[in-house]
Amino acid sequence: HCNFEFDLCGWKQDENDDFDWKLRTSSTPKLGTGPATDHTLQEPSGHYIFIKSSFFQLPGQRARISSPLLSRRNKNCKVHEGGIIFYYHMYGAHIGSLIVYQRTTLKHETILLNLTGNQGNFWQRKALTLAGNGNEDFQVVFEGIAGNGPKDGIALDDLTFSKEC
Repeated sequence: HCNFEFDLCGWKQDENDDFDWKLRTSSTPKLGTGPATDHTLQEPSGHYIFIKSSFFQLPGQRARISSPLLSRRNKNCKVHEGGIIFYYHMYGAHIGSLIVYQRTTLKHETILLNLTGNQGNFWQRKALTLAGNGNEDFQVVFEGIAGNGPKDGIALDDLTFSKEC
């Protein structure tokens, strides 16, 4: 379980992307983008990870963050009750996309979720089943794609793998 209150909990920024997910609080003043509170504490001082377009990112550029490695031997992780639960916030006129992948150690990626555009000004819960043939260890990857204007921002909080994982 990672609530981002202290650090990234073993989640790693990808080196082959265009920019990084940032640890952030809602008390950080930003041009009206992002959630009013984090999901965990429901307070402006609570932490989450966030991306937004800025002068440094162009529309379509990608930020990726990867989970610690999960063992292929955890067969129960990949059945219907196993997987990952997380909360996302995607609000603004220029929201890009959030894509969630399952990536094997051989870098084969399967898309588990693809959301684009404004999803509402509130935290939403999503549960995803982790699938696969069990031949390779794997990771979960969250990819945020920058939108086409200043009123964009994608936030993630409370990333939790089921106990079967």
